[in-house]
Amino acid sequence: MNETKMDGKSMDLTKENIERMKELFPEIVTEGKVDFEKLKIVLGTEIDSNNERYNLTWNGKARAIISSQTSSLGTLRPCKEKSINWDETKNIYIEGDNLEVLKLLQKSYHGKVNVIYIDPPYNTGEDFIYPDNYADSIRNYKLATGQMSSDKKMMGTNNETNGRFHTNWLNMMYPRLKLARNLLADDGVIFISIGDEEVNNLKFICNEIFGENNFRNQIAIRRGAKSVQAQFDTWDKLGQGLEYILFYTKNADYRFPRQMKELSESRNGTWNNHWRGTDRPTMRYELFGSVPETGQWRWGKDRSLSAISNYNRMLEETGCTENTVTQDVIDRWYESQGDEIDLLRISSNGKPEHYIPSTNETLLNSSWMDLLVGSSSEIMQLFHTKVFDTAKSSDVISRMLNFSKNDALVLDFFSGSGTTAQATIQSNSENGGSRHFILVQLPEPTYELDEFGKKIPKKKSKEAFTAGYDNICEIGEERIRRVGNAIVANRKQKTLFGDEEKIDYGFKVFKLDSSNIKAWNPDADNLKKSLSDFEDNLKSDDKREELDIVYEILLKMGLKLTSDIETIKVGDSNLYSVSSGALIVYLGEVKSMDIAQIIIKVYKENEPSLWKVAFRDNGFANDDIKANTRETLRAAGLQDGSFVTL
Repeated sequence: MNETKMDGKSMDLTKENIERMKELFPEIVTEGKVDFEKLKIVLGTEIDSNNERYNLTWNGKARAIISSQTSSLGTLRPCKEKSINWDETKNIYIEGDNLEVLKLLQKSYHGKVNVIYIDPPYNTGEDFIYPDNYADSIRNYKLATGQMSSDKKMMGTNNETNGRFHTNWLNMMYPRLKLARNLLADDGVIFISIGDEEVNNLKFICNEIFGENNFRNQIAIRRGAKSVQAQFDTWDKLGQGLEYILFYTKNADYRFPRQMKELSESRNGTWNNHWRGTDRPTMRYELFGSVPETGQWRWGKDRSLSAISNYNRMLEETGCTENTVTQDVIDRWYESQGDEIDLLRISSNGKPEHYIPSTNETLLNSSWMDLLVGSSSEIMQLFHTKVFDTAKSSDVISRMLNFSKNDALVLDFFSGSGTTAQATIQSNSENGGSRHFILVQLPEPTYELDEFGKKIPKKKSKEAFTAGYDNICEIGEERIRRVGNAIVANRKQKTLFGDEEKIDYGFKVFKLDSSNIKAWNPDADNLKKSLSDFEDNLKSDDKREELDIVYEILLKMGLKLTSDIETIKVGDSNLYSVSSGALIVYLGEVKSMDIAQIIIKVYKENEPSLWKVAFRDNGFANDDIKANTRETLRAAGLQDGSFVTL
């Protein structure tokens, strides 16, 4: 039986893409390699050989594409002490560089995310742009967040004076959006907030990544109007009173549920012309003694005739005539019917018209000017101090959640103050949903270092730093806790959908870090020491624990971070059964065949359709025990390649 050796790398996206291509076009494979000349022949007229074509390019685009396909050498380490309801919750909060985190999520969450919302930097000239260092991204992440000495250099902003102003922003966004698309389910939707500065560039790269056919709307939404020019008599431009949300889907054929929004005032019932200009001859028939020569009636003949009958029944039941019936009488009668029915009559000017019921809502369109995109008031209510500038409004994100099912998995990888978590929990509370979230945020410090290495608050983060929050993640995590505490405080109250206790207000915290598996990097001048250090290829620094390793294995085996983990005591060691035996991990010493028998017992108790077993390679007493363990498990049903060693 083949053995799988885990090397600490995340999913190889390039390899996965090539394998999919081979499955689609097996004829292009020659001696295990892709023959691109054959591929061109297979694709035929779909190949564009013209050097001049409509596209957007910039310095670094090719590198940005490649960076989205390279594997991560990182892992996500569990942080139980910062979490709430660790054993029960299905919500996840990840502290880390979102590019690396998105790579690590690829195998476990590929095609499983239903809603993505992100509020990336708008590139206003003051926003921080993530400084990707593709050579050693984990080290770069630790430098950027102050977890590693960097000669006092902290994260910087992308200033307008920078000659690569737009380029830097595009190089940051492109790989992240490519990875995000992989995570979207077939019925997945993505919403991206953006300002005037980069809306055109963002739409261009989204069309390229998601496909122009998947562009749905450029939504306009109200923002707090600001104008620094109000003090002057002459201006160079108007103040901004709105910003945008780009809305894309994963699948061009996907149709989302009809969306409504509340009216500021309820609207009484009214009547509308039953004729429309769309020219459909099959929808032209006699109504009230008239047949239109052009256009069409709005409904089919049977529906229209039934609506006329309903109107006459209304007159009969109310004791009114066409001349005496009032709109108020019609509205009250309609509401008493319980079910929606159609009404059709002849108007005072002799034209057919149909009834539009009274309502407190209307169809949603691409103008969301009824909502304010963000302010500090909502987060102020939770913290009683201004810990975050103009956080996004939970009402805005709650509206986005309505575009998907009520058990959606929601992802926000620029999560900021954690508004998406609050919106998810509140939406579940209001409509009985079981949505869950994955939030990702760089722990950007709220401080900077002065010339003496002393922490001083950043201008925009003064209140947060003064309130005791060293980075943005601490604010986001505390916000979720406070939202959960508010629910707990009111748990005796019943909602329309049952007990508040059933709502998942907890979250598991994970932190991005380097892999638990040592990379083979020998010292040519001291090879003997390198071999000695590599006898145990698992790291023991930074207080690494077995659970850190278990989570790295399950993530890179394609299991979710919320998978249940059962700990079984075996002597002085632990055996971990993940997701009801789908993955069994034993990191202790294997001196006999007893461990194999215990693993087989766990497997037979659960009988998962697929199962994998993972060991420390140097945990086996000798090669014979390793070989016998492998063969014993194979005889019990372990499939080829499912025997994993670290």
